[in-house]
Amino acid sequence: MPPEQFQQKLFIWFDMHGRKDLPWQLDINPYRVWVSEIMLQQTQVVSVIGYFNRFVARFPTVQSLASAELDEVLQHWSGLGYYARARNLHKTAQIVADNAGVFPQTVAELSALPGIGRSTAGAILSIACGQSQPILDGNVKRVLARFHAVHGWPGDNKVAAQLWQISQHYTARERAGDYTQAMMDLGATLCTRSKPLCEICPVAAGCQARQLGLVKQLPGSKPRKDLPVKQLYFLLLLDQENRILLERRPPTGIWGGLWSLPEFADPQALQGLCLQGNYRIHASQTLPGQRHSFSHYHLDYIPLLAKLENPINNVMEGERAVWYKTAEINTLGLPAPIKRLLQQYFTEDHNDEND
Repeated sequence: MPPEQFQQKLFIWFDMHGRKDLPWQLDINPYRVWVSEIMLQQTQVVSVIGYFNRFVARFPTVQSLASAELDEVLQHWSGLGYYARARNLHKTAQIVADNAGVFPQTVAELSALPGIGRSTAGAILSIACGQSQPILDGNVKRVLARFHAVHGWPGDNKVAAQLWQISQHYTARERAGDYTQAMMDLGATLCTRSKPLCEICPVAAGCQARQLGLVKQLPGSKPRKDLPVKQLYFLLLLDQENRILLERRPPTGIWGGLWSLPEFADPQALQGLCLQGNYRIHASQTLPGQRHSFSHYHLDYIPLLAKLENPINNVMEGERAVWYKTAEINTLGLPAPIKRLLQQYFTEDHNDEND
């Protein structure tokens, strides 16, 4: 199917059926498109809508995001996962703010900013600036892999290079923003991973995967391997005022920059913390273990709930460890499983019972 015919069929479908009222499709500008594209990485639209609305309500401009404390940015991101995205948003906002709030206008310059890859740069420039730029997010990879019957996992460099060529070939010069959004919509609503609606797809007549009976097989899956399992203990330590001890995690790595519970490889390691902080534990109990899965490993963790019998005179214990009142939990940037754990065991009713 020639690119002009592909684009025409796509635009007709998009004009009639495409989504045009998503929050980031309103009041379009580079900042809003950028925030939405970062949030939508590895996260479904239905999950992003609420986060996006709250995020841009608090940080309506790139300058407001740049001037905010990272803690607050992480708190508004809490629950979306992949927290490096939030840290990179903050870094990039500061760079753009130093440029009078103006985003770069080329793919190369945008891609040089933290957290922005080639596809995200193309989406920003096409949707917000009207430039004809190819994109290759997860939805578009699936559409093009099926349309041209491209075998292999799209994450493989050779397969990705082939898909980029195809994406460039079909990218429209006119209505560039609509084309980008139409391709995203096609993958998200019709050419879905499972149960694709081929019978109403506007470009089904030219889809090689459909002609060859390979729709279910394409695109190829990532080679499977068993995920390793890590085991940890999390300490839920309460002082006499029902404050809980939280630690800020290192700025990089899993949950980077977020507040979390002290963690240990085994219960015996807890003794070192108690000696260091002069903590005398009055009572403790082991809570049911839980699992949280990351993309590259499973984390099995067991919470240890403990109460101190001696008073803690200082609230602050350096920049890494802080005693927080349980009512302040929702104001912090916390990993989702840690936040759920704290809310589960430190509701107001639970605290009242321990007073």
